[in-house]
Amino acid sequence: MPYSPPPRTPSGPRRRSLLASAAGAALLVGCSADPDSGGGDGPSATAEAHARAARDSRGLLERYDAVLAAHPGLAERLRPLRDQVAAHVEAFGDGTTPAPATSSASPAPVPAAERDAVAGLAAAERALADRRAADLLKVPGEPARLLASAAAAGAAHAYLLTEGAK
Repeated sequence: MPYSPPPRTPSGPRRRSLLASAAGAALLVGCSADPDSGGGDGPSATAEAHARAARDSRGLLERYDAVLAAHPGLAERLRPLRDQVAAHVEAFGDGTTPAPATSSASPAPVPAAERDAVAGLAAAERALADRRAADLLKVPGEPARLLASAAAAGAAHAYLLTEGAK
């Protein structure tokens, strides 16, 4: 009887892990009785985290636009994720409204292979989600809820970008 190897275990987070971390982040944020209480260092920590989140979202949006400009064939797959990142830019209020992506975007270096470009987006989403999850402990109430939401969305985007290639 031939030996069949065990099924390949997918790399990266599983759906259950993503749901558990999103639920954990929501619980962490919702544990405070006072919506404005938190473990942060006050208004300066909140303002700093908020400004960083706005810059990070803008940078990620620019990265999506660069990949879309270099690889228009990915538009159907990336457009919904790009639109959510644009919503994060607006939510964090960096003072500008993101314009829809156009092919005239000035692309930063984008890998020539679509697979590599998508992998780069997945890595950027994952790193940003991790950074935002860490910032949750520094900000109170509503800013923490916004960070938790954006972190959960970023983790989901990383999963979709990673698993969609398989």
